[in-house]
Amino acid sequence: MSKYRYPVVLSIAGSDSGGGAGIQADLKTMSALGCFGTTAITAVTVQNTLGVGGIHPVPVDFVKAQIKAVMSDMKPLAVKIGMVHSAELAVAIAEALARYPGAPVIFDPVMVATSGDRLIENDTVATLKDVLFPLAQIVTPNLDEATILAEMEIKTIDDMKEAAVRIMRYGCNAVLIKGGHLKGAYLYDVYLDKSGNERIFRSIAIDTINTHGTGCSLSSAIASYLALGNDLNISISKSKIYIQKAIEHGKDVRTGEGHGPLNHFFDPQKLVKYEME
Repeated sequence: MSKYRYPVVLSIAGSDSGGGAGIQADLKTMSALGCFGTTAITAVTVQNTLGVGGIHPVPVDFVKAQIKAVMSDMKPLAVKIGMVHSAELAVAIAEALARYPGAPVIFDPVMVATSGDRLIENDTVATLKDVLFPLAQIVTPNLDEATILAEMEIKTIDDMKEAAVRIMRYGCNAVLIKGGHLKGAYLYDVYLDKSGNERIFRSIAIDTINTHGTGCSLSSAIASYLALGNDLNISISKSKIYIQKAIEHGKDVRTGEGHGPLNHFFDPQKLVKYEME
């Protein structure tokens, strides 16, 4: 009988046929950071670096079955939720995860692709707030998504802070608003949690169009670092560094004609092996 286990992370998200975002980016990130990635696929997209050509939802009962299969057997230490395209699916995911409390949930509320394509049904946003936000250790919207969730225009760092306050009211433990779409020499992300802790992360803007899957990769990195035993603050800090370097190492690589992917494996870590208690 083996006395070791891998740090397992579950991604509940959509598949990107172009491999740059969604489930594919999640698995690459988890693997690069030394975790064992597992999946519950919510939808299959027709997608490449130029945009999204179609979305085919996976039946809700089948998504729930995937979650049960992984959670009941492999015991993930963290869960990342990405693309949830319908209200029915949001409820199903919440019901499935409620049976397996304990693992922190990182929710990246994917609503708009890097190409600008909308990835979520209009009536789904309210349900996300009602059933998934209260389960989340942290919610990680970008500016477009924060604008939708907070129902306000966001143009400045102060706007980001106000939006974070509004989003927190839906029951999540913490919010990280990603400010990558604000123009300037530096990029700013705003963090706020229920304890009133506030932090602004600053990073240098990299001149590249290869940013497809950045949000998916960041949320998966946070989940991975949590699974590796770090607290939330350190997990975010390490994830920001990882994403910055992944963008830097992939900025001049041509993959497709549009927004290319990051270089997830610029410095791959060995799969971690823990001794079981």
